[in-house]
Amino acid sequence: MKEPEVAEIPQIQNEVVAPIVPEIPKPVLTNLNPTGTKVSALSLASIKAKKDLEAQQNQHQKHKEELPSEVFNETDMLLQWNKFAQKMTDSGKRLMATYMQMNDPTLNGTTITLELPNQSTKEEFLTGCHELIGYLRGKLHNHDITIEVVVNETVENKYAFTPQEKFERLKQINPTIELLRKTFDLDV
Repeated sequence: MKEPEVAEIPQIQNEVVAPIVPEIPKPVLTNLNPTGTKVSALSLASIKAKKDLEAQQNQHQKHKEELPSEVFNETDMLLQWNKFAQKMTDSGKRLMATYMQMNDPTLNGTTITLELPNQSTKEEFLTGCHELIGYLRGKLHNHDITIEVVVNETVENKYAFTPQEKFERLKQINPTIELLRKTFDLDV
């Protein structure tokens, strides 16, 4: 008798394949002197190259006396302030726009004062106000503009929780409610 043929099933070997991570080239730090040749970072030539670079950068920067400092009024400032807030809203930075529109800023010389409700909003506003200062300085043609943020933590609204507090609050809004209560002999 013949034995039945059994098809051989190839055995699958369990192989662990490591993920392929592209090799990132390491940055090569080189200093180039003005002639374009490499210089050691610890050499006198690198110090000279740094000084030359700083001198070139200083030539491109205007001196403080040369920057414009035109006079502007509070209306002009508020107009540009609101335009920037709208720009922030349109670009998706609604939180900054909300901080800008919480209160109208006041102008004292070239200092813009904004009142915010607490310290955390002040800190968040100050982290994003550099773009605002640049915008205002450019639009109002005055590079002496500064922004001062004042925190005013006074509680404006006292919430009424008990029926007596609610009635007192309604009495503040409309004093004739007391007459209504007495007329119909109502309890609070």
